[in-house]
Amino acid sequence: MTTESLPGDVREEADFEGVTEEVLDERIAEFRQILFEERTKIFQNVKRTLTEDMTIDLEELADDIDRASVDQNQSLTFRLRRRERMLLDKIEQSLQRLEEGDYWWCDECGAWIGFKRLRARPVTTLCIICKEKRERKERSAIR
Repeated sequence: MTTESLPGDVREEADFEGVTEEVLDERIAEFRQILFEERTKIFQNVKRTLTEDMTIDLEELADDIDRASVDQNQSLTFRLRRRERMLLDKIEQSLQRLEEGDYWWCDECGAWIGFKRLRARPVTTLCIICKEKRERKERSAIR
C-alpha cells in the first residue's frame, strides 16, 4: 500500500515555491504544537529529576556499593538532562525559525526540507540529502 505524498511532504529543490498559505498556516500550528509538546516533556523530566531522582537519604543506603550505585544513577541522569538541555536549545531555535519562516528550508542547500522529515525530526535544519552527506563525511573522518 503506497500513500501519495501531498505538496510539501517531501524534499523539494531550492526553487520550490512552498505550499499554499492555508496549508502553511495549518503546518505552522501543527509544528508549533509538536515543538511545544517536546519542550513540555523536557520540563517535566527536569521537574521529576529535581523532585524524585535527586532526593536520596544517605542513611537509607546500607553500604558503599549502594552509594556507588546511586552515584552512577545520578551521573546517568545528569548526562540525560544535559542532552535534554541541548535538545531544548534546538527546540527554541526551531520555534524561532518557525516564526521567521526559515523552518521549512535547509540551512545548507536551501531546499524545502519536507513535512514528513520535520515530523520525524522536528528540530532538524537539514534536508535528508544534506544530512546524509554530512553523516558520510563524519564517518569517513572517523576512519
